[in-house]
Order: sequence, then structure tokens, then C-alpha cells
Amino acid sequence: MKILLVNDIGTATGGAEIQMLSLRQDLRDRGHDARLLTSRLTPVAGCPVLADYECFGIDTRLQVLTQTVNPSAYLSLRQILQDFQPDIVHVRIFMGQLSPLILPLLRSIPCLYQAAMYRAICPKGTKTLLDGRSCEDTAGIACLRHQCMTLQSWGMLMVQRQLWLQWRNVFDRVVALSEGMKAKLEAEGIAPIEVVYNGVPNRPMRSRLSEPPTVAFAGRLVSEKGVSVLIKAFARVQAHLPTARLVIAGQGDEADELRSLASSLGIAHHVVWLGHVPRDEMERYFESAWVQVVPSLWEEPFGNVTTEAMMRGTAVIASAVGAQPEIIQQGITGFLVPPNQVDALSDALLNVLQNRDLAERMGEAGHQRSQTHFSEDRRTERFLELYQQIRAQYDSQLAWT
Repeated sequence: MKILLVNDIGTATGGAEIQMLSLRQDLRDRGHDARLLTSRLTPVAGCPVLADYECFGIDTRLQVLTQTVNPSAYLSLRQILQDFQPDIVHVRIFMGQLSPLILPLLRSIPCLYQAAMYRAICPKGTKTLLDGRSCEDTAGIACLRHQCMTLQSWGMLMVQRQLWLQWRNVFDRVVALSEGMKAKLEAEGIAPIEVVYNGVPNRPMRSRLSEPPTVAFAGRLVSEKGVSVLIKAFARVQAHLPTARLVIAGQGDEADELRSLASSLGIAHHVVWLGHVPRDEMERYFESAWVQVVPSLWEEPFGNVTTEAMMRGTAVIASAVGAQPEIIQQGITGFLVPPNQVDALSDALLNVLQNRDLAERMGEAGHQRSQTHFSEDRRTERFLELYQQIRAQYDSQLAWT
């Protein structure tokens, strides 16, 4: 089967991008001709674009224009469809760089849309308000009323939204990352929807835990990830466990502010800041973690860092939002806590860090669960099933015309 994958970014720097790159490799390993089209934007300096095809991409103020109408993406896709002639097209994130202008080209081709964020129903992609609360309004004037964007960006993004609404029916199937995400999309009229969880590479269980009790975090250092809540909770843990340490991997706009917070709380010497590191290197640092924390404040559609930690064999404490309650088995693979609650998070941390046997049991249970439900093999096989269903439906329709 010839499969064209489409995604805004083609560097191995984010969860969605890594998922598309691993899916391409898995499909190739199974004998399929899988190729990837992305923009040539590189969000992290020095990280190469790993796509088979590239088009124009930008992250300056002009992005609000190109994410609405990107002629380079349209022309590139038109040429690829003509030359490659894929059996199916799998589109993931496209409204940040490639724009809805690519959609009319897919009218006569079997294709699916994998929603990896909420751009289909929210111009910001998060479906949250500025104060972190879930947004219950339909995109439009409400975006201005809640001050989620400036008037200038709102105007262009409303044009983008109208193009999306006009052309979204080109997709034969929509895929969500979780049941929670599916419910949000269906509530705004997007259907039919299948759920396919992101996949994580299979790997052996990590070695037995040793001192000191270590907490890990991986993700962007931005407000919605809740890292400040984790640092405050860890400061309380320090009062009971002076040997505990916190390892933070990631970069973002709040990096300096978070470092200052750690200093003001007197725990700077117990926090290791890794910055952005390749996944393999991060895994080496996290091998000794007793628990990994996912303190998100918003309803993330999935949680790659959660399943990666479970596959490693690390217990997980996460905010009970988004897909986390679908991934974590409460009290078995980890703990779910209310978002933005420092006391609840510090209590859960102490529960794990003061009981190495509990951390080991949770890690082992998480490892087993991730292999069964969240492996890359399971994800890829599920997509192949969908590709075949969509292709068969398309061929059947052709036979009747």
C-alpha cells in the first residue's frame, strides 16, 4: 500500500512529530511505501527535517497568514499526489503551517484526519480559556469575548475556520487520541470518529530503583503544563525527604521564571534542569526515577510522556484531566490528582517516594499495561485496519459509479 502522511512539522522534537515519524517507519517495516510531507520549519535549532517532502513553513508573525493559506503546501501536495499516487492520505496536524488550502486536493482520494489537538473546534487548539478553565463556547465571537486572541489574529483564524468548515468533509474518517477527545469533537458535530491511542516503543523494564528518591518531569516549560505546581509540591516533599531530587527535561517560555521559583523555595540545589535533550538521552536520565509527574492544567488529548514512563516501568502521578484517567489505573499504575492542587500532588509524591516497594509495583503494572494497550505495534496495526476499511469503502463506491 502507498501511504502519504501529512503533518505540519517533520523534526523529531514533539510528540505528534515523533508519532508520525515512528508510524512511517513501522509502515515501511511492514512492506508499505510510506512517505511524509511537512513544512521545512525547524522549531528547535539544529534538529533536521526528516520528511520525504517539504514545503514552506514559518514561525514569525506572518504565520497567521500562511497557516490560513499556504500556496507552497498546496502546490507541493498537488505534485506529490500526481507523482506518488498514494492509496490513502493520513493527515495529522496541518492548521499551524500547511493550512486548509490542501484539503480540496483530497476530494477524490481516500483519506483520514487524525486530530492531535483541538484545532478542529478551537483556533488556539486547546479548547481552554486564559484562566485554564475548559471552554464551553463554539469558536467565533466568543474567542474575542474571552480575550483568547487579538483582533488581528482572530480575523485570520476565523477565515481559516471557515475554510476548514467548508472542506472538512473531504475526510472519510476522523481519528481522536482518546475517548475524552472523541466526546469533545462529537459535541461540536465532528463524526464519524475512531479512537487510536498514540504508540510508544516497546522496551525492557528498567533496573531496580535505588537512592535517592527521584521525581521526573518531561515537557514544555509553559503555564498549561503545570510545572510551577510540581515545583511547589516538590518543595513540600523536600521538608520530609531531604535527599529527594527533581529532574526536569524540556524548554519553554517559563524556564527562567521556574528556575527563580525553585530558588525562592530553597530547592534549587535539588533540581536538575536538562533543557531539551534527545529522547534516548532523556531516558537515560529518567531510568532512576521513582515517579514521573504529569501536572497538566488543561485537558490534553493524550499524554505521550505518561505512556513512555509506563513503558519504562516508572510510576506516574498525573492531573485527572484529559486522557490521563483513560491511561492511568488509579492506585495500580500510579495516582490521579486534581489539577493545580499543590497539597494533593505533594501527598501523592510522598506516598510513592516513601515506599520504594509501591513505586516498584506501580512501575511493573504500568510496564505491562503500556505493552498491552499503548505499544507502537498496536497503534500501527489499528491504522492499517482503518486504511483498509477506508480504501475498501472508496473502491466500493467507485464500482457503483
